[in-house]
Amino acid sequence: METQSSSFSTVQSYLHALAHTPHRFARHAPTVSSSYEEFSQVKACSGSDMRKTLRWFDLVGLGIGGMVGAGVFVTTGRVTHLYAGPAVFISYAIAGLCALLSAFCYTEFAVHMPVAGGAFSYLRITFDEFAAFMTGANLITEYVMWNAAVARGLTSYLASSMGISTVKWRFVLPFLPSGFNEIDLVAPAVVLIITLIIYYRTRETSIVNMILTALHILFIAFVILMGFWRGDWNNFTRPANPQNPSGFLPYGVSGVFNGAAMVYLSYIGYDAVLTMAEEVRNPVKDIPIGVSGSVIIVTILYYLMAASMSMLLPYDMIDVEAPFSAVFGGGKEGWEWVARVIGVGASFGIVTSLLVAMHSGRPTTWPAMHVLKHRSSCPDLPDKLGTCASSDGPMWSRLGSQGSTPITSTPVNASAFLGIFKAAISLFTDLNVLLNMVSIGTLFVFYIVSNAVIYRRYVVIGTTKPWLTLSFLCLFSLTSIIFTLLWHFTTAGKPKPFVLAACAAMALSILQVFHCMVPQAMKPAFWGVPFMPWLPSMSIFLNVFLLGSLDRPSYARFGFFSCLAVLVYVLYSVHASFDAEMEGQKNVEEPEESEEGSQKV
Repeated sequence: METQSSSFSTVQSYLHALAHTPHRFARHAPTVSSSYEEFSQVKACSGSDMRKTLRWFDLVGLGIGGMVGAGVFVTTGRVTHLYAGPAVFISYAIAGLCALLSAFCYTEFAVHMPVAGGAFSYLRITFDEFAAFMTGANLITEYVMWNAAVARGLTSYLASSMGISTVKWRFVLPFLPSGFNEIDLVAPAVVLIITLIIYYRTRETSIVNMILTALHILFIAFVILMGFWRGDWNNFTRPANPQNPSGFLPYGVSGVFNGAAMVYLSYIGYDAVLTMAEEVRNPVKDIPIGVSGSVIIVTILYYLMAASMSMLLPYDMIDVEAPFSAVFGGGKEGWEWVARVIGVGASFGIVTSLLVAMHSGRPTTWPAMHVLKHRSSCPDLPDKLGTCASSDGPMWSRLGSQGSTPITSTPVNASAFLGIFKAAISLFTDLNVLLNMVSIGTLFVFYIVSNAVIYRRYVVIGTTKPWLTLSFLCLFSLTSIIFTLLWHFTTAGKPKPFVLAACAAMALSILQVFHCMVPQAMKPAFWGVPFMPWLPSMSIFLNVFLLGSLDRPSYARFGFFSCLAVLVYVLYSVHASFDAEMEGQKNVEEPEESEEGSQKV
């Protein structure tokens, strides 16, 4: 029997805890939470209850405000110039389909369990604690990198709106490595200002966002109309430099899918809105309408914006940092005012996106991860969670707690800490590095959630055998990976289409066999993904395929951060979880002993 003293009280205690790491890992990592624990314990450990003020049109507005304005203005120029060419709007359509399928999977969980933890909580009730921790760590990393990337993109549009080169707003420190040596003072300042804004109430932030989003949609309509009015259809097939690849698909079909993986960043925002499910009045009605509606509207806007931009200039002349303002500023005389208007409008859109993402996004994941160490220590009574929160020391408790009050009802502590962290990252990290990190993190999380929704429908612990569903998920993912590798690395020729068709037929056969042989063990009481398991399986395939379009440095950085998360779990979290369990057992035993003593008296 291990000692019940804190694992972190002394160096000797910590070394003793490390010696028992395999046992503690085997005890806590495979544990699965329940919906009741998420409802009661996440809320209790995170501070005061969130105010239920949001309705479906609030979610639509927050979803549009969170998505439109960041990715489309930051990534479209780079994708058009380097990957998809004039066919960039097809990349947006593919990414939009993938986002909608993933949104369906998220929505089923959010309707069933409207709590602040988001994907972290969904995986904790589906798979186990370790998978949830890795997903939560990845969500926080993605959230930080994305906000930092958007803030740096804002600098380019602000400079464009004032007719100033972005280079003049940044300076280079030669002694720092490439990709981390270009200092941007505007980006961290904007991040810190927005961090202060989100200290106010959810409802007030939602109203401000609705106003900004309405103005932003008017601005987007202006961009689309100006683009189609002034554009030239010949720009869809003719580059400015004859030596560059020509045609509608200058980089081939693979370039369109590579572009889809990059522009998928533009759909980040709807998953952040789902972490606000705890603040929705009627989750069963409002969440499906709000999430799917915002994704569909945004996909249409992106499609039209990308098409109008491709008509304005040949793809090889489009600016990679501020494309929508540069296509007017670099054109005919007398249109510079349009470039200034677009620069101002894009800046407001990016600020709106930052406001929504920083307010509704992954700060709520941190408090949910905080409950990892308290779940086993207070298994029966949620009111004992106040005792649990003190077992790990003040630092994690203060950061893990939402820090909300009846006045603010917002995740103050986590937002403040992450706001400072994001400001530091945006100060010096290059946009390319940030975008690649966000791409792989987003696709990975969406892939995991798509698997989770299938597992949850077909497996009930203690009733059904999970190996059939796990075998299907593994086989289908493996087939998707093989298809992706064949697509990217097989040389072009007659055998390639037949090999790809055979691989696709195999995936469909696996899916059909599973659909016919394994019945659903649980059907959602309120709202569920339709056409199960076909739509989630399509989401799995598309996410795997888009993951295969990313470069090696992205995977190297993703592997580094994943290893770092594993170290945090093994060296800290699993021991803190064990300490909390011991503390909980002690708190339960003490009342029983005092009760026996009173009977003797």
